[in-house]
Amino acid sequence: MRTLILLALAGLGAQLVDGSLGMAYGVTSTTLLLAMGTNPAAASATVHLAEIGTTLMSGASHWRFGNVDWKVVVKIGVPGAVGSFLGATVLSRLSTELAEPVMSLILLGLGVYVMSRFTFKGLPKDKLDRPLRRRFLAPLGLVAGFLDATGGGGWGPVGTPALLASGRMEPRKVIGSIDTSEFLVAVAASLGFLFSLGSQGLTWTWVLAFLIGGLIAAPVAAWLVRLLPPRVLGSAVGGVIVVTNVRTLLKSDWLGASGGLSLFVYVVLYALWAAAVAYSIRAHLREKAAEALPLASSEERVGASAS
Repeated sequence: MRTLILLALAGLGAQLVDGSLGMAYGVTSTTLLLAMGTNPAAASATVHLAEIGTTLMSGASHWRFGNVDWKVVVKIGVPGAVGSFLGATVLSRLSTELAEPVMSLILLGLGVYVMSRFTFKGLPKDKLDRPLRRRFLAPLGLVAGFLDATGGGGWGPVGTPALLASGRMEPRKVIGSIDTSEFLVAVAASLGFLFSLGSQGLTWTWVLAFLIGGLIAAPVAAWLVRLLPPRVLGSAVGGVIVVTNVRTLLKSDWLGASGGLSLFVYVVLYALWAAAVAYSIRAHLREKAAEALPLASSEERVGASAS
């Protein structure tokens, strides 16, 4: 029972971040299951089965708050479903000994990308309302869907930053559209795992625990997306993913690192992570201050002219 409660809380926290940031539910949840010793294919299957419900609730909530561009959902979601089905089939055929470090490498790369992208670049805003073309969205969806199934997460970490970097959609619509289209990806990946694995290695109570936590958090996250600073959350979540998957790799047969080396690596990683979050917070505060200056100046001019 304690494990189920912890999994439900993890699902709640992961969905809260995913729904407000547009990423991290799958990566965070899969990382936790791998740390608990779950078979990589079973871990990814468990998360994607739970995501069928959480993404449906999240998409409905984002639609309710006006955060969804349905044209983008279709153009990126359908290729994403194809990629995720293929990725699930590939992962199901890898041995556990090979799959775990491979998955951790994928997750580590995604974590580094997320943390660095949001720490140093923030969110571009100079190309809003320019159309996103199918020739950009289709390959992006295919790659993100494949990585999502093989890495247990990746739809958001790949899709959200790519759309944000394009500068052609406001952040809340990027997040809402990515979360909504993820329903198609979750369904396709789940079918791929079930066709390849059956129910082998799946613990349905774990799926239910993740699902319950995610369903509770989804509406709250869709509302919070307008309030929370994505830059700071991106740095924080990216750090969690990096540290956890480095831990898996250090303990794997690939590296088999000694205790002293592992401790040194952890100290360096935690220091870099803290520095990234602090940098993001300062950058966010600077951006807010810069936005407030023109408003204050205009108010002073109005006051002077009135007097």
